[in-house]
Amino acid sequence: MGAFPSIESRVAVLVDCDNTTPAILDYALRMVAQFGRVVIRRGYGNHTTLGNRWQEAMVRQAFTPHLQYQYASGKNTADIALALDALEAMFDQRADTFCLVTSDSDFAYLCRKLRERGATVCIVGETKSPEALRNASDHFFEWAGPQGEAEPQRTTARKTPARAVKEVPRKDNNVLCKSTPDFVLQAITLLTNTALEGKVTLSTLGGYLKRTDPGFTPDAYGYSGLLDMLKNYQGLLQLKKEEGGHYTVRLAVRDEAGDQALQSQDKEALPQA
Repeated sequence: MGAFPSIESRVAVLVDCDNTTPAILDYALRMVAQFGRVVIRRGYGNHTTLGNRWQEAMVRQAFTPHLQYQYASGKNTADIALALDALEAMFDQRADTFCLVTSDSDFAYLCRKLRERGATVCIVGETKSPEALRNASDHFFEWAGPQGEAEPQRTTARKTPARAVKEVPRKDNNVLCKSTPDFVLQAITLLTNTALEGKVTLSTLGGYLKRTDPGFTPDAYGYSGLLDMLKNYQGLLQLKKEEGGHYTVRLAVRDEAGDQALQSQDKEALPQA
């Protein structure tokens, strides 16, 4: 059983641009893609924030900017607009899952009201996010910064693969070389951390990969399909054919001796000075 519900959820991603940084946006979209299809993408802020720091990120990720002028000094009209739009989207049934990208505790009350009405709420925030905001959500994902993104909180920690082969797909004599990109392992790690029995179906994995990258296709990496691609991650993944004929995948668990052997192989492969 995968991390996705049986009926696909409609997700709204609402960003408090005045309170956070554009570097958080890619991480937020990867985290929220496990819950359903993102149907609303909006960023809220003043003219300085949206016109300068956030313009490139919002254009690249197809977000709709919502410019809010400050009618009086010290009044954050962007926060009020975000809260009202979230409630409107819930009552109109345009979304049933809400991702708020913020570290501002003022949104804790909005989270509680959305949950009271049956919506699922996740927060993507920075380390500075207060407990009041974290505890008001169903899922909190802590972004540690561009130098090292933190693992999602409220998940069961599992042993992750040490590495994957990172070959760039290229054509030699019209033959596409196969590769095993790291982002597939990262997706499986995320999905299996929240999945029953620590495994995920290939259809769930494929749906997640398409949500995070609409242009993703296994044949771009030299494979006939996703199953063929996963079989090439030797020693890193475990594939199983379930009753009914469908496949599931989980992370392979290596013991410490195996990890030490892999590290020794890596050292031997390094060129000698």
